[in-house]
Amino acid sequence: MKLSRELKTGILVLLGIILFIFGFNYLKGENILTTSRTFYTTYDNVEGLIPSTPVTINGLSVGKVLNVGFKGDGSGALIIELLVDSDFTFSKNSVAELYETGLIGGKAIAIIPAFDGAEKAQNLDTLKGTIKPGLTALVNQRLTPLQEKIELMMVDADSVLTGINDVFNDNTRANLRSSISGLNQVVHGFKSTTNTLNALLAKNESKLVSTLSNFDTISSNLSKTSGQLANINLEQTVKELETTIKNFNSISAKIKNGNGSIGKLLNDDGLYNNLEGASLQLEQLLEDMKLNPKRYVHFSLFGKKPKRYDAQGNEIEDKD
Repeated sequence: MKLSRELKTGILVLLGIILFIFGFNYLKGENILTTSRTFYTTYDNVEGLIPSTPVTINGLSVGKVLNVGFKGDGSGALIIELLVDSDFTFSKNSVAELYETGLIGGKAIAIIPAFDGAEKAQNLDTLKGTIKPGLTALVNQRLTPLQEKIELMMVDADSVLTGINDVFNDNTRANLRSSISGLNQVVHGFKSTTNTLNALLAKNESKLVSTLSNFDTISSNLSKTSGQLANINLEQTVKELETTIKNFNSISAKIKNGNGSIGKLLNDDGLYNNLEGASLQLEQLLEDMKLNPKRYVHFSLFGKKPKRYDAQGNEIEDKD
């Protein structure tokens, strides 16, 4: 069967239209040969989300953002059109979460699937939209309380500095300077004393060495003496000392009781009286010899008889 020119032209035009539609959808990211689903979600602020941003499920890219625009109800809310190429099924209660893709910015949407037994999400359904706090938001959340604390610390520090300025007035500063000056003089004096002491030590170094040597010798001698004392039989010495004390006590007791010559001499009153009388007579004799020496010493060249005296000292005349 031979086709007419008009039919061939119609077929070519139809094929061209089909290719145009396929190419246009392909350039938009839609593949008409696959089973794709479209979902919608809304946000108050998309924070820079743009079309062609990936859509992921559990980290796997399953589609992209087709369109971002205002909802058109005068609320200022934004409606996002999502294209999901995967046939992965999930509940209508699943959440479309907006999150940051990295530290340098960029946004993407992750579908958090829910498996709660509810009705499955169908094409053109609207999912609940949530925003996951990014690094900037987390830092702001952490820094805001820290900033408040820093501000309070700055206020306290300012109060402390004000108090310090009040304390360190002109009079206090002058006293502090005077104290530092006095401390400086003390340090100089200590330094001078140290230098003098060093010079004295250097000058008498030999004497100090000699003294230390002598001290070492004395210490050695004391050590030897201690060793000798340790070798002495102290027990025998103590016993001998006790024996000596006992003998002395015995002799003392005998003397006290009048035994022996010393005991009689100390305890006999008659002997004491006799000795006292003899001492008195001896004293009188010496006194008389001083007063009358001629009675006791007689010297004559011509043989003259010496004079005689009685007991009272009177001269006795001879009767021829």
